[in-house]
Amino acid sequence: MTGIIHIAIVDDHPLFREGVARSLAEIGGFEVVGEGGNAEDAERLVAAKHPDILLLDISMPGGGLAAAASILARHSGQKIVMLTVSETNADVAQALNAGVRGYVLKGVGSKMLAEILHDVFAGESYVSPTLSARLLSDLLQPANRRADPLGLLTDREAGILRLVAEGLSNKEVAGRLALQEKTVKHHMTRVLSKLNVRNRTEAALLMREAKDRTG
Repeated sequence: MTGIIHIAIVDDHPLFREGVARSLAEIGGFEVVGEGGNAEDAERLVAAKHPDILLLDISMPGGGLAAAASILARHSGQKIVMLTVSETNADVAQALNAGVRGYVLKGVGSKMLAEILHDVFAGESYVSPTLSARLLSDLLQPANRRADPLGLLTDREAGILRLVAEGLSNKEVAGRLALQEKTVKHHMTRVLSKLNVRNRTEAALLMREAKDRTG
């Protein structure tokens, strides 16, 4: 393939950005035109540098998924690849619904990442195989399971919500599960989003109702 593919990398870990940039430089055929560490940087880089492909993390200040949706609303032709550790179906689905071209786990090898970027540049899409298989399985599961919102939760999220439903505070949950309080808060934020409820009280009520149904 001739020509250089221009890449912008936005991730709140500078060492990770440097590693990706170095790997792409060693492989050749890529030029990193800009780097950033948050959603605001991502929007600025797209507007100023017009990269062929924007590599975005999810767990960064401002949120990678929100940044992707905002950027694609303004620049519909921008190719975005999420490069993340998140393996949840909800994140994959939200990213694809926003219009990103790729969803890649951070453990990917540098040569594989380069191939993915070439494919995306050529107009193709890519989702890490383990994630696409899991997402397809979720879509094909019986309708009655999909109708249960608690089925969207990971084991960790469900475990935290059970304790919240018992009346424990975030701090108490953190102590019970040997987690940091901010980690519990992060999980509860995702729980509220997945269950489409406004607060922890409504989420706890759903958990209690589910427990009553199952005895």
